[in-house]
Amino acid sequence: MPVWVLALVVVGCGAPADDARGAETPPVPAAEPGAFPVTIEHKYGSTEITEAPKRVVTLGLSDQDAALALGVRPVGVIDWFGERPYGAWPWTEKRWGSYQPTIVGERDEYAMERIAELEPDLIVAQYSGMSRQQYDSLSRIADVVAQPGRYPDYAAPWQEMTRRIGTALGFPARTERLIEETEEQFAEVREEHPEFAQQTVAVADSFEPGKYSAFTSSDPKAIFFEELGFKLHDRIDDIAEDGANVAELSAERLDVLDVDRLIWVTSSEEANERIRAEPMYQRLAVHTAGRDVFVPYEDPDIGAAFSFNTVLSIPYAIDEMVPRLVAGNP
Repeated sequence: MPVWVLALVVVGCGAPADDARGAETPPVPAAEPGAFPVTIEHKYGSTEITEAPKRVVTLGLSDQDAALALGVRPVGVIDWFGERPYGAWPWTEKRWGSYQPTIVGERDEYAMERIAELEPDLIVAQYSGMSRQQYDSLSRIADVVAQPGRYPDYAAPWQEMTRRIGTALGFPARTERLIEETEEQFAEVREEHPEFAQQTVAVADSFEPGKYSAFTSSDPKAIFFEELGFKLHDRIDDIAEDGANVAELSAERLDVLDVDRLIWVTSSEEANERIRAEPMYQRLAVHTAGRDVFVPYEDPDIGAAFSFNTVLSIPYAIDEMVPRLVAGNP
């Protein structure tokens, strides 16, 4: 093992070691003519990619979706939800097939030694909070395309992240078509349901009694509903801390969620009943008028789909969510 890899093993952090299921190289489609060399600007400078990558590691929480949409199966990915460690959601199961990549960390904690062992030739981190130190260490392993520099971490539009991943993989034209097709699906919903444009929306969750979170305009969940045509509720951004993707609310501040349409993303029916039983919540017009909608993160995977908000998950989220919105429309 090279000396620099040994050094990374010593300082590496992240999830515990497991088998190297992603060690094999999955087939990669041929890049588009003229796609390389290409230089991509990012938060920590720029990276020149001289030839089509064969072994790709994605470190953004949802980056694997864009790669899979282009026919590239990453050899290493990040764990987000835990229950689906390599992102085998309904919108990606067929694209992974029988291949299972190696888990190389959780959120922004990367298992450096495991990444090195995979011998990638490209590392991508778009929906990510990668630090400069991590970038420098990873750049000793392979070319690294870090998150966009002109947006806060985790706040770049899905179009921007998809475009950068597609360019790095060698499919700029095909990526533009994917983005256009996805935007067209949003446009079709807006055309079929012009009433959405007249309604304010908030997306919220509650993981424990008495504590509530409302997602700001930079969060993919809020962005999904905005692209369906709804107007986001300004008060959520106003009360959130700078740079936060959520505004934390006590039960006494649930009036902030008294909007035209309120989407709860929860983990269980027990959580739904707890929210409905909150005395303050019972007085909100959005609840008494039946304009609130409760959807699960998983089983079915609706909340996960618009939490990812990718070119693969958006069609699934639209198919699952729009009928629920129409059924509850005042």
